[in-house]
Parts: sequence; C-alpha cells; structure tokens
Amino acid sequence: MPLTPEIRWIDSPQALDAACAEVARADVIALDTEFFRERTFHPVPALIQFCAGGPAYLVDPLEVACTPAFRRLLAEGPLKLLHASSEDLEVLAHWAGGPVAPLVDTQIAQSLLGEVPAMGYQKLVEFWVGETLPKDETRSNWLERPLSEAQKTYAALDVVYLLDVWAGQREALIRHGRLAWLEEDCAELLAQVRSDEADGQWYLRQRQLWRLSPRQIEAYRRLTAWREGEVRRRDLPRSWLVSDKLLYAIAERMPENRYELAGVEGIKPPLVKREGDSLLALVREARHADDDSLPAAPLSPLDPAFKKRIKAMKKVVGAAAEELGMAPEVLLRRRELEALASAQLKGEPLPLPTGWRGERLAEALERALNEVGEAA
Repeated sequence: MPLTPEIRWIDSPQALDAACAEVARADVIALDTEFFRERTFHPVPALIQFCAGGPAYLVDPLEVACTPAFRRLLAEGPLKLLHASSEDLEVLAHWAGGPVAPLVDTQIAQSLLGEVPAMGYQKLVEFWVGETLPKDETRSNWLERPLSEAQKTYAALDVVYLLDVWAGQREALIRHGRLAWLEEDCAELLAQVRSDEADGQWYLRQRQLWRLSPRQIEAYRRLTAWREGEVRRRDLPRSWLVSDKLLYAIAERMPENRYELAGVEGIKPPLVKREGDSLLALVREARHADDDSLPAAPLSPLDPAFKKRIKAMKKVVGAAAEELGMAPEVLLRRRELEALASAQLKGEPLPLPTGWRGERLAEALERALNEVGEAA
C-alpha cells in the first residue's frame, strides 16, 4: 500500500518562503507540476509540488505568485528531480520566470539503465520501490478549488517516491559508469528547453519537407514562424490558429489571392476572413525571395542511396544498444540518422554525435557510411 504522506498546503508568500527555508539545505528536492493548457499556448499552472524527504509541499499558484526565495531554490541550491520534465520545466519557467538547475530527469535516467526509453512514473515507482500508485486522479481537474483529499494525496505521491526512485537509479548509474552520461543528457535537455523558447525552426519538424521545392519550403518556414509569434502573443494552441497540415497545404499550393487560398483543401472561410491577408503576404514574400536565400530541399527518404545509409547506421546503433542494454532510440534518433545520411550524400561535414554517444558511435557510424559510399 502507498504511504500516506504528510501534506502542507501553501497559499501565501510567507508559507512558500518558510517551506523554501526548510528544504534549502537538502541535497535533493523532488519537483512536479499539474497544469492545464487545452485552450492556451502557455500552460496554466494549477499546482506546484515539491518534497525533500519530509512533508510534501503543495503550492497553489492560483493564490500565490513565485517568490524570490523559491526562484533561487529552483535556479541554485539542491539537485532538482523531475520525471519526464519537459512540460514541467515549461510550467516552472512560465510561473517562476527562471531556470531549474541542477536537474536530473528520472525518465532519462531510466532510459540509460534499461530497454524502456520512456517509462512512466507509476511503472518507475513499481520497479524501484515496489509500490502501486493510484491512478484515479490522472485526468483530474487541477484548477478546481478546493482540491479533494484524494487529489492532494495523488499530487503528493508524485514527488514523495521520486526520491527513493532516484536513490536506486543513482546507485545503478554509478555501478554501470553512466552517471556522467545522465549529467550530460540533462544539461542538453535544459539547453533544448531554452532553445525551444525562441524556436524559429519549427518548420524543420515537418516530416514531408522533402516533397516541397525550396521556394515552397521557404513559404512554409515563413508561415510557421508567423504562427509561432502569433500563438505566443494571443496565447492560443497552435492548431486553434492554423494547423501544421493547413500551413503545409498552403505552402504546397502557393496561392496568390483569397480565391486560391479558399481553394486549398481543408481551409475554412473563417480562416480566410481572419488571417487571409497575413497568409497571402507571407506566401508572396516567399515567392519573391532571392534564390540564394532559399533553404535547401531535404533529400527524399525513399531514395535507395539514402535508405542504404540509414540501414547501415541502424545496424551500428542497434549493435551498440544491445551491448549497452538500452533502446536504440536512446542512442540516436531517426532525425539524427537522416541528418548524417543527408550530409554524406551532399558531401557536407558529418554531424556525428558528440559526448558519450560520440565515444560509442562516431567512428563506427563514419566507417559504415564510407563503406556504403565506396560500394555504390
């Protein structure tokens, strides 16, 4: 049976500062958040939980703003533990207005220890602590007040057991000589979060870019950059303004007027009315952009030469993953394999992995690519 944690509800700056003072000398603090973002671009914080081995503190962000003491606790001080932290980091950055460091993500830690690359928190607790956590409040409305006792207990357990999980993970990482790998990966995660906050490269996430011409890609790039600015300014989900699918369809058609825009598959009249002038202006800019400024079209993933290189590299990654006892995608993602294959075919410098992955893979990947190239 899961333990019944001691819970302290925090709904004033004074109570938050007192809690910060109580945990400031801890070595490790477990953190979690509950939030709502179905109708907004920025997450709406609903609850901030933290624990350092004593009581679980539940901070009500609807009542109390982040204080300087808590901001310092996040940015300095003890090691912070989070599980599957990317959205939590976004919530904390939005509420606290600052970074979280130093950081350990226990989902990343687990991926370095086994073949499950994205183990959930409940499975993690069961694996390391042997407890089965309740699931009743998974889809709870965390913005309602007052929270029920079941909600508070569920939220508290999200941080209470994280400390025990990390104790087991840390010992195993040290035993396997992988603690430095985790530190490297978590530092990269924090850098990626900061990069995403000013993301002007959303268009590169589109998997079908290779089907477009350079000028169409430039239109799609401009359209997605415009949308990023607008959804942040208006605080709307991306799809509420205009979806990736529709932006891609507009770039593919390159409409010159409202009539042609309305003819793009999936476009509804309200979108043409509200955003038509902006969308057409962006397409027009792309149509008149200098040839030298256009992005290069990605290579087709269906090209036999491209597929051969991907296959050869996947063999290298698979062998290394088997030896390490982890999932291949933890070592190298599909996008990274594609970037390597593309660079070699274009005669560009290879974006080989660095850090601990580079030590394990870089030489073998380069050799595999060269062998395929020589055999062609």
